[in-house]
Amino acid sequence: MDYRLKKIKRLVLDGQVKFTLKAELELDENLEKRDVYEAILNASRIEKELNTVNPYTGKKEKLYIIKGFTYDNILIYTKGKIFDNRFYILISSKRAL
Repeated sequence: MDYRLKKIKRLVLDGQVKFTLKAELELDENLEKRDVYEAILNASRIEKELNTVNPYTGKKEKLYIIKGFTYDNILIYTKGKIFDNRFYILISSKRAL
């Protein structure tokens, strides 16, 4: 397993996950944070890694796109970054289409 995904899963297990306000608002009304955690823990790989620039700081950062299934077999798409020893869910967590 990829070392980045291992790190993200360990952060989830340790409760070191933060949702931005935008990400919380974008949660599908039928999903809970617990569903997002399950999907990340069940993911087998990082789907995509994006090189971006933080619009607030101008610093380069990596965003990780993770697709995984909940224990109820719902596929969830999550986009986030590792920062300050936490996994920040930035854009959205929603049912994958």
